[in-house]
Amino acid sequence: MQKGPFSVEWLAQSSRGGAPRPRSPPRGTAGRESPGMSRDPGQGAGPGGGVVPGRPRTKFSPAQLQELERSFREQRYIGAGEKRRLAAALNLSQSQIKTWFQNRRMKFKRQTQDAR
Repeated sequence: MQKGPFSVEWLAQSSRGGAPRPRSPPRGTAGRESPGMSRDPGQGAGPGGGVVPGRPRTKFSPAQLQELERSFREQRYIGAGEKRRLAAALNLSQSQIKTWFQNRRMKFKRQTQDAR
């Protein structure tokens, strides 16, 4: 019987510290690191200690912010239709609209808690 990974023999060996050589990574991934992962703990960290995002932060124009805020005042939770309409009108992705509303709700929550 073959002693492949996760066989009884292989598991017994690995629990005794005599594990066979680890399997090589899938082809085409050798030497690559996952996004946001680095060997140096200080490398890739942003000013707040977080991981640097995969794309730059979106800078909303004053006109976009005005329309987003107006929509937020009307309704704090955006529906699918309104999200599509705003995305098309403001030349943003639906994902950006969704994220803006999530962040705005958190800002609103902080403001209301601070006011108490």
